Amino acid sequence: MRRVEQVMGFPVSLRVDDEGVPEEAGDAVFGWLRQVDARFSPFRPDSEVSRLGRGELARHELSEELAEVLDLCEHYRIATGGAFDVRLPGRGLDPCAVVKGWSVQRAAELLRSAGARSFVINAGGDVVASGGPWRVGVRHPEHADRLCTVLELTDGAVATSARYERGDHILDARTGRPATGLLSMTVLAPTLTEADSVATAAYAMGVEGVGWAASLAGCGVFAVDGDGQVLRTEGFPVVRESPLAA
Repeated sequence: MRRVEQVMGFPVSLRVDDEGVPEEAGDAVFGWLRQVDARFSPFRPDSEVSRLGRGELARHELSEELAEVLDLCEHYRIATGGAFDVRLPGRGLDPCAVVKGWSVQRAAELLRSAGARSFVINAGGDVVASGGPWRVGVRHPEHADRLCTVLELTDGAVATSARYERGDHILDARTGRPATGLLSMTVLAPTLTEADSVATAAYAMGVEGVGWAASLAGCGVFAVDGDGQVLRTEGFPVVRESPLAA
């Protein structure tokens, strides 16, 4: 099975190498992601997130899924000493940094329940995979046509946070200003829920986020600091590493 669709503002590609997995499994994946976009997007005025942000919903009125996402957001706010926060003055409630990885991980679980064992989902550059091994390239933080590393992924997930796609969209909530200190932060973790959330939270912390992310059980880190220096945890499954110099 091979499918690509535009969902939540970025391309999502799905590849399943198992025989006999029905096309309906792919329909379920993209149907779920479209549902998440409709319910959790802060850019849709009728979404559950927007309604909560405007004070139209009380905590006890929230769906189980949104309550779970908000609990994850609060976990990372506390864990980063407030550097990561989905509630920023003047910006409203925006849990996208957690919703993306969480929703794509759930999509992977839908595939597994349909019998898929060898597959990969790439959601705007963040990847969850099973079986394989799969090779995943990490974009160079300053050159769109180059990779800074290629890693091997079997069962797990990898996510990267950087400013090259959306500019200074990640803020250090302790200061209210764009996060500084890192050019990119790539995190390898057992699930995309964790990989994506930790990558964003660590990027918001700046250089101190590298050590914090590396200290988390099951997480591997490949980061590039503001001077172009690579900071990589021992055992990060690099297949090929490219020089960062121009």
